[in-house]
Amino acid sequence: MKISLHDVGRKFGRDWIFRHVSLELEAGQVYVVTGPNGSGKSTLLQIVAGNLPLTEGTLRYAANGREISGDDVFRYVSLAAPYLEMMEEMTLAEAVDFHRRFKRFRNNLTASDFITQIGLEAARHKFVRNFSSGMKTRLKLGLACHSDAPILLLDEPTSNLDATGIAWYQRLLSETIASRLVVLCSNQPYEYESFSRILRIENGRLLS
Repeated sequence: MKISLHDVGRKFGRDWIFRHVSLELEAGQVYVVTGPNGSGKSTLLQIVAGNLPLTEGTLRYAANGREISGDDVFRYVSLAAPYLEMMEEMTLAEAVDFHRRFKRFRNNLTASDFITQIGLEAARHKFVRNFSSGMKTRLKLGLACHSDAPILLLDEPTSNLDATGIAWYQRLLSETIASRLVVLCSNQPYEYESFSRILRIENGRLLS
């Protein structure tokens, strides 16, 4: 799996968020993007996910040497982020079953085992709209990390997690990143201290 960004830029209104970003992202690597609030970390991640269009530049995806069309990118991407909307009107069990219609779980993980793995067994029949923020974060991270997708994108992954939740996330990540292309946006060193490929967005530029 490979993602190629060439001279990429994005602006909102008259203001450029960043410009002239060129980057090669490859499977088997974890890329950490850091930078001040408002620097464009989340915007870059949304572009890589195929959720935001470019203002300028080119973005290409390839798997096994074959280019992937923009319409098919979603099949290869799994994303967890604080701003990602949840299926609030469903129970946890219903939300997991709904997700699995579009992306199966890695290693043949069952829906029941998934709910146990994210530590929400007692909330199996509870509506997602009644979850605490920490419970929603566990669900988002669990769905993203366990989905059978070669590209894993994480934005501020431990937002709303307590110390126990952070430890759970760190175990989850270490168990699910093998052979994947991972991009992690964070300003919290404990979220990425074990990874060495650090990129920084500052003043509209990507610095390595």
